[in-house]
Amino acid sequence: MIKLYTYCRSSSSYRVRIGLNLKGLAFESIYINLLKQEQRGDAYTAINPQQLVPVLVDGDKTIHQSLAILIYLDQTHPEPSLLPKAPYEQALIKAFSLDISSDLHPLNNLRVQQYLSNVIGIDDGKKNDWYQHWLKIGLTSLEVQIKNRAGDFCFGDTVSLADVCLIPQIYNALRYKHPIEQYTTLTRVYNHCLSIPAFFKASPEQQKDFPF
Repeated sequence: MIKLYTYCRSSSSYRVRIGLNLKGLAFESIYINLLKQEQRGDAYTAINPQQLVPVLVDGDKTIHQSLAILIYLDQTHPEPSLLPKAPYEQALIKAFSLDISSDLHPLNNLRVQQYLSNVIGIDDGKKNDWYQHWLKIGLTSLEVQIKNRAGDFCFGDTVSLADVCLIPQIYNALRYKHPIEQYTTLTRVYNHCLSIPAFFKASPEQQKDFPF
C-alpha cells in the first residue's frame, strides 16, 4: 500500500491527499507533527533530508515535493487525469499550480513564520501583515488568471492540478482571516470543490492528527 508522510495542516500534504482521493487510491497516513518538530528527527530526516512533508512511498520508491508526487500519481494512475493533453492548456494549469506551490505558499509556510518570529524577532502583528500582504498579491493574480476560464473548476468543468493546489491555499487564507469574498471566482470554485468527497475527506479537520 502507498504510504504518505503527512501533517493535517500542511498545504503540501493536503494537495497530495486530494490527489490520492481523486485517483481512488488507498494509502496509509503516517503523521509527522510539525509543531513538535518531528520532521527534524533522525528517522524522518533519513527519509527526507529536506525535513518537510509530504513524502510518498510507493513500494521501493520514495518521492518528496507535492507537485512531483502529484505528477507521478497522474502518470502511474492516469484516470482521472489532473492535466489535459493539449500543451497550451496544460501549461496554463501548471503555471497556476506553480504560482501557488512555488511562489505564494513558500512565503507563508510554517518554517518561514517560525523564522520571522524566533530569529528575526517580528511580533505577531507584523507577521500577520506579512502573511496578508503576500496572500493579497498571490490571490489577486490567481483570480485574474481564471476569471474567464473557470467553470465548476479553475479551468473549465474538469478537475485539474490547479484545483488540487488552490483548495489548500484558500483554506489557509480563511484560517488567517483573509477576506476571500473579493475573489469571486476563486471562492466559487473553492465552495464547489468542498462539495466533492475527494476534497472534503482530504481537509485538515478530517485527518486523525487533527486536533493536535
